[in-house]
Amino acid sequence: MKYRKLGRTDLDVSLIGLGTMTWGEQNTEAEAHQQLDYALERGINLVDTAEMYPVPPKPETQGLTETYIGTWLARSKRRQDIVLASKAAGPVRDAKRPGHIRDGKTFLDRKNLTAALDASLKRLQTDYLDLYQLHWPDRTTATFGKLTYPWVQDEHTVPIEETLEVLHDFVRAGKVRHVGVSNETPWGVAQFLRHAENKGLPRIASIQNAYSLLNRVYESGLSEFSHHEGVGLLAYSPLAMGMLCG
Repeated sequence: MKYRKLGRTDLDVSLIGLGTMTWGEQNTEAEAHQQLDYALERGINLVDTAEMYPVPPKPETQGLTETYIGTWLARSKRRQDIVLASKAAGPVRDAKRPGHIRDGKTFLDRKNLTAALDASLKRLQTDYLDLYQLHWPDRTTATFGKLTYPWVQDEHTVPIEETLEVLHDFVRAGKVRHVGVSNETPWGVAQFLRHAENKGLPRIASIQNAYSLLNRVYESGLSEFSHHEGVGLLAYSPLAMGMLCG
């Protein structure tokens, strides 16, 4: 297995990461544990999850993925062997976002992020995350398959600077080592970097966006940030949700 630094951090992450969003839906707890054991045996150390998982998101299964990772950690005692990443859900803006987590009012503010992180840590049976990511922006954007900017003026959005200040407190408290974003845009990444530099707040280490031979949107603008700013890409759905492997 090959390893690379995550962004500008000191974290060495395996070139192949272990996604977990099927655990609790397509996979049982026992199967989740087997996959974790198999992955670590082959040198994978990056384990990525989210409070929303498994997918498709449902009220009755929400959080099971993190719970299964937590029971594996309790059994294996291998917390130090993995780079554990999770994600906080953003607010509901359209039908593609789940509305059952905190009644759909999952704004990226102090109240919601604190509740999300504490619940994730409890399910995962750990007292810290190596990487904590914002699952999607707190504004209407061209993400999740949209190719054009929607030109929507949201009634309420949490300013990026405010969100970053909350994440800063998580880092200072030792609950989070590094922070990242997901399903973000070039404008959003630029704002996170600007506020981090101007206010002395945590610098986003990574961006987790879709990237495959069938989806190369990342290359048009976000790749430049990886190149010049050292914001690492955690590519999800590299096989285009299975289309590239039948």
